[in-house]
Amino acid sequence: MASIPNTRLEQVVDRFDEVEARMGATTDSDEIVALSKEHADLKPVADKAKLLLDLRAELKDAEAMMNGSDKEMAELAADEFYEIKERLPALEKEVQLLLIPKDVDDKADIVLEVRAGTGGDEAALFAGDLFRMYSRYAQLQGWKVEVISVSEGDVGGYKEIIANISGDGVFGRLKWESGVHRVQRVPETESGGRIHTSAATVAVLPAPENIEIEVRQEDIRIDTMRSSGAGGQHVNTTDSAVRITHLPTGIVTTSSEKSQHVNREKAMEQLKIRLYEREREEKDSARAEARKDQIGSGDRSQKVRTYNFPENRVSDHRINLTLYALDKIIAGDKLDEVITSLIAEDQARKLAAMDENA
Repeated sequence: MASIPNTRLEQVVDRFDEVEARMGATTDSDEIVALSKEHADLKPVADKAKLLLDLRAELKDAEAMMNGSDKEMAELAADEFYEIKERLPALEKEVQLLLIPKDVDDKADIVLEVRAGTGGDEAALFAGDLFRMYSRYAQLQGWKVEVISVSEGDVGGYKEIIANISGDGVFGRLKWESGVHRVQRVPETESGGRIHTSAATVAVLPAPENIEIEVRQEDIRIDTMRSSGAGGQHVNTTDSAVRITHLPTGIVTTSSEKSQHVNREKAMEQLKIRLYEREREEKDSARAEARKDQIGSGDRSQKVRTYNFPENRVSDHRINLTLYALDKIIAGDKLDEVITSLIAEDQARKLAAMDENA
């Protein structure tokens, strides 16, 4: 791992000091909000950068004293020198990780889409298992899950389920879940005990605040339709559900709450999120050739993970990770172990790329 130049550390510290000074001087509310966010992002790395600069200076002073004429002082300085030298590599790595360029959407909430793929009823049941896994994981993280739309399977599970998940750093932890998830198990309807393979697709879309996406009125078609109800006296007899079609891209979003006004807002919000994700994908594709630090494209057509029930095994194909704890992972309790491994691998690749470019 290449050593971080002092000039790079000083740049971080200087920018932090500049932001802090500006926060105390400005009265503009929008600027205060922007500076506060940058201050919060910079503080952890600035604190560690200051510590690293201080330790490097102390190491240099101790080395000079070791070579001095005062034998007793030289011995004390030698102890300090080797103590600091032992601390530096771990601190260097910590600062390197903090300096890795962040995905601007890592702190964003998400829209989670889980759809049954190949495998018929068994695929729908598996989609249900995956959604429960993410719901339990969200609960453990203190996040909020809000189902937007659902299409249930004929024998259980879901043909499709879409939900908002909001909380601290949701996209940064769940973005690696996008792709094809494959299950190998014996279906309950299988009398011969044969293992079947089915699949479900997962898409994780960032939902950042204040998405700046322009949607022209002439580019959309808004249709109202009757919401499905529970039947009898509870059935919704008004055309309150809303479907918005974005004509240039063919993207369709729907919302079926009781209020047509609320549905228009929610469907438009979902449309902007999908258009934003389309922009992200186009940018990623444009620079894919130059990206050596990428675990996977996040493409929902990429096979990312296999869940083998007979062996209680989960294998993530992108980082060759195999864990024999499927029961705890699919329950959501040990999913964090898989996610943490993916994040660590991503960090290692980005650090290697930084060393190459240093």
